[in-house]
Amino acid sequence: MGAVSGPLDVPLVSVENLFGARPLEAVRAIVDLRSPSEFEEDHLPGALNVPLFDDASRAVVGFLYKQESPDAAFERGRELTLERVDDLVRGVAQAAHWSVPQADLGARVEELTAGGLEGMQAALASSLVETPPRAPVVLHCWRGGMRSRSVIALLRSLGLDAAVGLEGGYKSYRRQVLGQLAGWDAPPAFVLRGLTGVGKTLVLRAVEALRPGWILDLEGCAGHRSSLLGMVGLEPVSQKRFESRLAQRLRAGFPGPVVFEGESRKVGDVTVPPRMWRSLVEGTDIQLACGIERRIDVLVEDYLARDEARPLLRTQLESVEQRMRPRAPLVELFDAGREREVVALLLEHYYDPLYRHSEKKHRYAVTIDSDDPERAAREVVEWIEGRG
Repeated sequence: MGAVSGPLDVPLVSVENLFGARPLEAVRAIVDLRSPSEFEEDHLPGALNVPLFDDASRAVVGFLYKQESPDAAFERGRELTLERVDDLVRGVAQAAHWSVPQADLGARVEELTAGGLEGMQAALASSLVETPPRAPVVLHCWRGGMRSRSVIALLRSLGLDAAVGLEGGYKSYRRQVLGQLAGWDAPPAFVLRGLTGVGKTLVLRAVEALRPGWILDLEGCAGHRSSLLGMVGLEPVSQKRFESRLAQRLRAGFPGPVVFEGESRKVGDVTVPPRMWRSLVEGTDIQLACGIERRIDVLVEDYLARDEARPLLRTQLESVEQRMRPRAPLVELFDAGREREVVALLLEHYYDPLYRHSEKKHRYAVTIDSDDPERAAREVVEWIEGRG
């Protein structure tokens, strides 16, 4: 079987088509062809990972490209694709709810790649389309290069006419995310502050239930509570994933003000972008306050609601115990099931001194009792709306 004759059309849509002011209304699927580790670091909202290469194979192809030649990398990529083309097409079909026609997929790959790197580059003719097909299946790789264009050509040759590429791949999406964050024109900001355990997150989310679209949940986007124990029971994300989640939230817009929970510039290992940080530090501060027993209740529920989080919490307590002055037997108490005593010691000797030191610069416009989060949220909303 010879090489393909004539150009293979690979239609492309822009990232603005997907996430701009007038996005596509009905995208059947977004398929990320990058390796699992690339996908895990960050991906487009709603994307499904159907990798052309696994992490090890991608590393081999990249090494050959840099150390030998693009042609050597192409040949190894061709071999790897032949090995997994059945799984690849089946994965795309599942994501796109598409029935794959009977075909010798290996033979199709050999036909598409018979001309080598130069022949395939010449055969793949990509063009930006103003009107994408109905319910498109959008596929992309890192920069919209050979990985995605070759897969799209294969799928279209099998009859998936809805298959289109993303112009510029993930890189174009990443540029849009950074542009959104850098250009955000923030509405008036209000910041919920208070000692650890007063239930700032509970009140924040109760505000959202009362006034949908008001809040920007930085800790929710980061998968971290912004403290030494903040990852316990959660799944922290990369900086890129954090920024993608923030950009997705900004695209939804704010029908009123923006309400934050008071944070440090870093939420775990990720950093709040400059425009967002400026909005937070310049916002109107609202203090939440409640008694010590309520604060202990909140933290016990927050950190110990899941039994599988206990081993990580114990490890983190070992670290905190080394820092506390005076030293306290946190791990010993934890192992004995005396969690409330552990929390009380943490608040008195660790969290409260840190918080009071960091919050000296703040001047609170109002103080609200947060013992009941729903009631506190109503008071927050009424107070903010009363300023208008």
